[in-house]
Amino acid sequence: EVRLVESGGGLVQAGGSLRLSCAASGISFDDYDIGWFRQGPGKVREGVSCISPNDGDLYYTDSVKGRFTISSDNAKNTVYLQMNSLKPEDTAVYYCAAVRIPEGATMTIVPHEYDYWGQGTQVTVSS
Repeated sequence: EVRLVESGGGLVQAGGSLRLSCAASGISFDDYDIGWFRQGPGKVREGVSCISPNDGDLYYTDSVKGRFTISSDNAKNTVYLQMNSLKPEDTAVYYCAAVRIPEGATMTIVPHEYDYWGQGTQVTVSS
């Protein structure tokens, strides 16, 4: 059984930081990329960042570049999202997801292409 469990969300003031964790079980980081997505109130789910734990490839959406950092601890099958300089517009439910990527294929941040999802963790940034 594949499970993705997010943690680390919470309430923080603007300018603050949070670190989200995504603990994965039932998949191998050799075969899957991990993405972070978010869905704010009344908004569609958007891709924030993704990582290929096998080769270290990274992607960030423009709105978080320079503020968020994605990383993986392959020994723990865990991916992290360090979020700094948080803004009220970062308020959302954050989800991690896993997608099986054929060798040599391009990374994707398209939500419907992902195979497995966590339950989400709420991040609220107050102004």
